[in-house]
Amino acid sequence: MVDKKKRVPTVSRITKPQGFTLIELLIVVAIIGIIATMATPGLLRMRMSGNETSAISSLRAINSAQALYAVSCGRGFYAPSLAVLATPPTAGGGDGFISSDLSVDPSVKSGYQISLTAGPAVSGTPASCNGMAAGTLVSTYFVGGDPLSSNSGGRYF
Repeated sequence: MVDKKKRVPTVSRITKPQGFTLIELLIVVAIIGIIATMATPGLLRMRMSGNETSAISSLRAINSAQALYAVSCGRGFYAPSLAVLATPPTAGGGDGFISSDLSVDPSVKSGYQISLTAGPAVSGTPASCNGMAAGTLVSTYFVGGDPLSSNSGGRYF
């Protein structure tokens, strides 16, 4: 009889490298760069649109404040500046007619310069409820918004 030696099977432990290769990482970075390049102009347009919407909202708030001022405080006349609109009535206190972020003339908000230009003062106008002297209120005004740079907006209001 032939003596057969028992063979013990050996297990070869071949390990696969873990992680990504440098080429795979470079391809992923290049793809992300291409996607970012395509998305950037859209994001800038969305930002400009948001700034323009904010400027329009500020102009609407100022026009509403002027109407409220004329009815409740100016006896039919308008405030000559944004600072006057931000001043609360002396009797009873409370808040001004516009928010404090628009109280400086001109105000800068969301990349736009918001300014109020008053018409000539009307002589004989009564004093207002927030301390404006007689003869200083106006019957006309213009409020506008101009972008501070080409990146903040493209429209003038």
